[in-house]
Amino acid sequence: MLIRSLEALPENLRGGAVSIGNFDGVHVGHVRVLERLVAQARRLGAPALVFTFDPAPAWVLDPVAAPRLLCWTERKAELLTQTGVDGVLAYPTTREFLRLEAGEFFWRWIVGQLKAKVLVEGGDFAFGRNRQAQKAQLETWCRQAGVLLEVVPPVEMEGRVVSSSWIRRLLVQGQVEKAAQLLGRPYRLRGRVVRGVGRGRQLGYPTANLQVERLLIPAEGIYAGRAWVGDQSWPAAVSLGANPTFGETEQKMEAFLIGFEGDLYDQLLEIEFLARLREVRRFPEVGALLAQMAEDVSAAQQILAQIQLQESRP
Repeated sequence: MLIRSLEALPENLRGGAVSIGNFDGVHVGHVRVLERLVAQARRLGAPALVFTFDPAPAWVLDPVAAPRLLCWTERKAELLTQTGVDGVLAYPTTREFLRLEAGEFFWRWIVGQLKAKVLVEGGDFAFGRNRQAQKAQLETWCRQAGVLLEVVPPVEMEGRVVSSSWIRRLLVQGQVEKAAQLLGRPYRLRGRVVRGVGRGRQLGYPTANLQVERLLIPAEGIYAGRAWVGDQSWPAAVSLGANPTFGETEQKMEAFLIGFEGDLYDQLLEIEFLARLREVRRFPEVGALLAQMAEDVSAAQQILAQIQLQESRP
């Protein structure tokens, strides 16, 4: 359940276990925290609630420098719910809210409004204006309030702590398969289909041109992917970057949905990135480009078929 205001938070989601954070991407480290959150809630016979932010605080404080996001709010709520949490409060983030002193946030919000009995957080957790309150201060307040605090150790891979920032670095390098290991699933973004020049249709590969806001777009290249329109999916060959064969320099995101027929204009399209097939390059003539596009489409189909086979195994 996604709730977008404190006033709309029902009583049956208060008085249980709470975890607070951005949870951008809901990666495997986040999932470890959420598993403990749900376990504590079940032990109490109480709700498991995630308190997150919409938009992310960085986008309020400095939207120019804010890091691109790994998921949008509705997708985040969906992923959080899949871990077993009972509710997701995506609080409307404002500058006024971010100026709250840590003590006021703890006593007025966590204890007073959410009525938390248990607080479950990762090891790098901090809150309040300028991240004032960290682990030691939080432990003191929790003891005073009779709130059980559980701090969950981080998840490591290859001797490094899994983090949203590491996943972003992998994606901007085009390492979508490695990023998927840290996320626990392929990276997915969402964009609205807008009109392009129509060259793909002329070549026999009609593409959906996506306009993406705030979400991280992986490195330039050609990718095997899976495209979602509503609840249905299709294998996809995805191009990120310009089209140098035709002398274009504009950076675009285009997806060819293999086997799809219909009009996608102005619809929201979700793209999963399964593998990077190759770099974008200029071809000497259109025939060579078409031959390569046929290979890309075949590779995308094969990769998705392999993944679907793995997904179907018990």
